[in-house]
Amino acid sequence: MEVLKLTSENFDETINSGTVLVDFYADWCGPCKMQSPIVDEVASLSSDYKVGKVNVDDEDEIAMKFRISSIPTLLVFKNGEVVKKFVGVTSKENILDALK
Repeated sequence: MEVLKLTSENFDETINSGTVLVDFYADWCGPCKMQSPIVDEVASLSSDYKVGKVNVDDEDEIAMKFRISSIPTLLVFKNGEVVKKFVGVTSKENILDALK
């Protein structure tokens, strides 16, 4: 499945149903650049969940709402509720376990 670019216009609608992995990142962040291909691979593995990315420089209101203080941060939502949070570069295996 394609990775969605999440903004204030589509964020709530995207996370409100089903399982969604959200990657909070910034273009200048070295660890975010390491995390990005892992997130992209997770997105390509299944259509059972959605995957989106939030650029914290462009969407600071979303980042503040979820108290994102370090990046990369990955949040797993199930029907609009955060069920798992990863801070720092996270392995594909750990992400997939959280999406089950």
